[in-house]
Amino acid sequence: MFEGVLPAIITPFKEDGELDEEGFRGNIEFFGEAGVSGIVPCGTTGESATLTFEEHKKVVEVAVDSSQVLVVAGTGSNNTSEAVELTKHAKDAGADAALLITPYYNKPNDRGMMAHFRAVAESCDLDLILYNVPTRTSINLKPELVAELAKIENVVGIKEASGSLSQVSSIIEMTQDEDFVVLSGDDNLTLPIMALGGKGVISVVADVSPRKMVAMVDAMLKGDLNEARRMHYQLAPLARALFLETNPIPVKTATGMIGLAAGPLRLPLAPMSEKNDEKLKEVIDLLGEFR
Repeated sequence: MFEGVLPAIITPFKEDGELDEEGFRGNIEFFGEAGVSGIVPCGTTGESATLTFEEHKKVVEVAVDSSQVLVVAGTGSNNTSEAVELTKHAKDAGADAALLITPYYNKPNDRGMMAHFRAVAESCDLDLILYNVPTRTSINLKPELVAELAKIENVVGIKEASGSLSQVSSIIEMTQDEDFVVLSGDDNLTLPIMALGGKGVISVVADVSPRKMVAMVDAMLKGDLNEARRMHYQLAPLARALFLETNPIPVKTATGMIGLAAGPLRLPLAPMSEKNDEKLKEVIDLLGEFR
């Protein structure tokens, strides 16, 4: 069920810092019309780290209410009880799955990682997608641990953003007998990850150019490597530009540039430098029509 393109969507705010619910609903409609498979609210790109618990739950509720595609709600935390609470809420709100980042900052050992994810999995029967992004969390979810977690019935996949194709290959090799999918968590590596057997991407680029990202991933799913490679290189400048500064600073800037609801960032994130802002605008102008 979880394949294709799932944009990791931004959380738009009004100038006073409040959630822009109307703009958020409009953005979700835009993604649905672009042919994405699902959306992922309340991830890193959605500034989850600065959302209050009440806002986090509200964003998930609005996403479920507005979306005609799958909703994979970010519910991870470095506090297991908080992850359990947010995951239960996502289930009650009607989300199709939850995305669970590895516990950041705490740096648990392997036993702690297993116990954390198992506790969340046993708390409710919602499908869970693990999220491995060592550059953010300072901890790597090893293939051996992923393979063990994949045996849990409602652990159905992983968003892999370790940057290691060798690790992705090992995960796919070790989980091929399970009902388990690997999704790219790095837009630049989506094509090679899918060549290894990955089923799609939870994407930042798709916030800005969903149709082109859908075209690339669909081509890979159909086995049309030449077309997928063509789209990969067409999107490569945007993928680089969206990480000129810490995510989601560039992508939130870019969504505003193309006319989607965006609004200000929340501190401690600050606007892009003028130099990088100009670089981003040049790439967007070159890429063409978005809406």
